[in-house]
Amino acid sequence: MSGGLWKLTGIGIAAGIAIGLALPYLPPLPQLMEYAPSLSSQERGSARFRLCFVGGGFNCVVDGDTFWMNGERVRVADIDAPETHPPRCASEADLGQRATLRLQELLNDGPVELEAIDRDRDQYGRKLRIVTRNGVSLGQRLVQEGLARNWTGSRQPWC
Repeated sequence: MSGGLWKLTGIGIAAGIAIGLALPYLPPLPQLMEYAPSLSSQERGSARFRLCFVGGGFNCVVDGDTFWMNGERVRVADIDAPETHPPRCASEADLGQRATLRLQELLNDGPVELEAIDRDRDQYGRKLRIVTRNGVSLGQRLVQEGLARNWTGSRQPWC
């Protein structure tokens, strides 16, 4: 092969690798998503969730009790999960990572309902919602699995 052909082949391989690495961070294709706001206090949605540990996102999980859905940041209102940004000790970091991955898994299992509570948003602008599937709270699943605790109105230390 000539030198020029090798250069083109190398560029093609590099471009393919770059595209492959970027795919998990791109938003899902619109035809893969369903989103239908329902009546006043409840929303329904289904999407494919990835991880997004910092900043804004689109259909991604920030930590064990916060995620982005269709451009809206949502706080799971009925639980408190360990902090991951930053964790205060190694055990909180480990439990927080496990809670984050489990919330991602639960959200990716199918459509969820976002049920409003007495307050619409918290002081950080996140929608406060109880996240359910078929009437079962995903937050309570995390509590039952030892990855979160019931929300009591204030954060408690995990360390």
